[in-house]
Amino acid sequence: MHPPAPDGNSRLSFWPRVRAYAVPAPMIETATARRSVGDWSGACAAAGVDVDLRLRDLARTHGRELAARVRQDLRHLAPDLLRWHMPRVAPDGLLRPGLTVALARYDTTGPDGPRPVHLVVRTPPAWADGGQRMSLTLWDGARLRNGAGRHPHPRPGPRFRLDLHRHLWDARHAHELRHRAGAGRPNADSPEAGEAVPSGLLPPGHHCAVDRWADEARTVLRDAGRTSGAVVVRAGAGHRLVLTLPGDGDGDGSAPYTLRTGPPDTARAAPVLPLLPDAATHVLPDLQLLRAGAIEAGRLHPLVASALVPGHTATGPPPVPDPGQPHLVDCRGARHRIGLVDGVLVPLDHAEDEIRREELLAELTGTPLPCLQTIDRAHRRPDCLTGVRERLDHGDITGALTVVENLLGPNARLRGGPLREELEAAALRRLEHGLYRSGLAGPADGRVAPAPARPVGRRSHPRHATLH
Repeated sequence: MHPPAPDGNSRLSFWPRVRAYAVPAPMIETATARRSVGDWSGACAAAGVDVDLRLRDLARTHGRELAARVRQDLRHLAPDLLRWHMPRVAPDGLLRPGLTVALARYDTTGPDGPRPVHLVVRTPPAWADGGQRMSLTLWDGARLRNGAGRHPHPRPGPRFRLDLHRHLWDARHAHELRHRAGAGRPNADSPEAGEAVPSGLLPPGHHCAVDRWADEARTVLRDAGRTSGAVVVRAGAGHRLVLTLPGDGDGDGSAPYTLRTGPPDTARAAPVLPLLPDAATHVLPDLQLLRAGAIEAGRLHPLVASALVPGHTATGPPPVPDPGQPHLVDCRGARHRIGLVDGVLVPLDHAEDEIRREELLAELTGTPLPCLQTIDRAHRRPDCLTGVRERLDHGDITGALTVVENLLGPNARLRGGPLREELEAAALRRLEHGLYRSGLAGPADGRVAPAPARPVGRRSHPRHATLH
């Protein structure tokens, strides 16, 4: 759930950028307002979540009782909070692609016996992740697919699951985050927290919440219908541990659990031992940032800030700078102004005939006025380009366009350069995502996808593989 950390500072520099751009304040405000009036689908739309389920179909196939339970959970779903806590990957902090994450499980009985239905959220594959959108749907293993055939991993996995961590997406349980994250306990890296962990078992530079492992393992075992036993812990890439909780009357009472090195391949232990989810394995990034003083509570999601910092009062987003304020430029020994006029960035201290003359000089490869050079540079490679790129990467198209409009004006015609290239690339990525959603690009349901092309001369016709 976090990027590799060769040193203690890399994670602290990674997550503040994610918190600044991945879930912008306007998204949180709009999604919260719609959720507060019961418009759960509108809240999902505001948070960039596509709804791929119909409660009427669920009531017809699985009964009204199950549909009512799902509807109740959807009314309390905070999609902005879910996006805040979704797994991400380095180096840009984008959503981990190709995931199917279980949010809730509903035990039902069908004609063939027990058939649990899962409320899941999916992230698209990496080639179609433009806009960083997610999709919300239902999964019962067969009937409620809703585009699952186009997804590389349509089945919920044991590593990334939030059905045991409702406080990460359900507004009714958001206050439990403080306890579940261990905010009232010592740091996971402190000696008190690591007394039960033998030296050398944890990888160097880890961010494991070892002080929470025992309680979270009990939650996993109870979900599996057991009160004691072993749980596999994925402490890092290729680093597996086996945590064993003794039953009543077992053990000498010296430690709440025992820990030993596990098999390097989790798949070999998965059929026998449950896996501790990533959300319970690692320290909550927001908690680590607060402890290190790398972020202020006001920059956190309001539900997260109220849980981790009791008594915190939301102050609202920072004020937006006035786009009408002119910029000052040193132009031929004088201070000139550049500002927005009729929605376009123009020099304010030059006559129109002088501007036309200087623009013609620039077209003839001459050197124009410093005021025109500043405007041209703002169109092609502005100082805010990095922030615009970050917003576009995380799907905040509205925020990126707002920054550009505040700088160049809403009626500006962009000139060729890095800024225009970034905006065009973002538009193409959104188009690819739309084609993926509609099944017009990539493997669709029942479509036969060609295998990689073989060298010429070895085979006259390429082989094809049927999708499963």
